[in-house]
Amino acid sequence: MSFVVKLPTVEDTQEFGRRLAGLLRAGDLVLLTGPLGAGKTALTQGVGAGLHVLGDVTSPTFVIARVHRPDPARGGRVALVHADAYRLGAASDPRAEIDDLDLDASVDESVTVVEWGEGLVEQLVDAHLRVRIDRRDDDTRIVELDPVGGDWARRLAELS
Repeated sequence: MSFVVKLPTVEDTQEFGRRLAGLLRAGDLVLLTGPLGAGKTALTQGVGAGLHVLGDVTSPTFVIARVHRPDPARGGRVALVHADAYRLGAASDPRAEIDDLDLDASVDESVTVVEWGEGLVEQLVDAHLRVRIDRRDDDTRIVELDPVGGDWARRLAELS
């Protein structure tokens, strides 16, 4: 069962990320796929806002991974690990590059969002959420969420 939503603007994409954050908990892995400029980072910005993390959520393309600590003063309870595997896909052994990031060290106590991570990080957890974002010519985003194992299908039903 997949869940599909149409988001007309970047702001709507961020707001949907805030709503999605309400379903997330420590140990969750979210894989974002889609072309450049589709809205992966915008969605993650919304997730960060919904999780009440410290600092601005920006694209981790050049640093590969960022950890955003929760802001207890605003109700934050769990960290957000935001990684971008785009540049790792060109490596001779991208899985070794992922291993070097030590995402498995923080996955149990954080929400981990990985852009371009499909086929590279699924082994970190038993269940994950795959999110595909496509951007149409009019800038509308079509977001498809596919639950993979665990209780994701039940949790996604809460978004309706």
